[in-house]
Amino acid sequence: GDNEWHSTTLIYRRKENSEHDDHRQYSVFMTNRKSGLLSEYGYRWEIESGYKSIKRFMAATTSKHFGLRFFYFAFACLLYSIWRAVDLLVQVQLTGEYEHSPIVTADNTLTLVKKETGIG
Repeated sequence: GDNEWHSTTLIYRRKENSEHDDHRQYSVFMTNRKSGLLSEYGYRWEIESGYKSIKRFMAATTSKHFGLRFFYFAFACLLYSIWRAVDLLVQVQLTGEYEHSPIVTADNTLTLVKKETGIG
């Protein structure tokens, strides 16, 4: 806020199994800390990706009631966990191992829940 400056570093990290051989093969991070802390960004990225995935399971609401919004979030977390568990079981049954990329997609799960319950 006082026009203070600090040095920053851009860190380029090659994406695993990238299909590209140009700039798209890299994820770029900017930091004002040591570049050795890149793994910390990876942990944060997993958290952000998790929240983004959980949001897909949340019911839409304009309510300002905290209890209702908290319930929707907790229920979305439950649905997300069930989806990941089902995906894990399906992957292990079909391939004998578990990869982070889901076989059972969130869209398929949400469509099934909507079809079976009418909720969604």
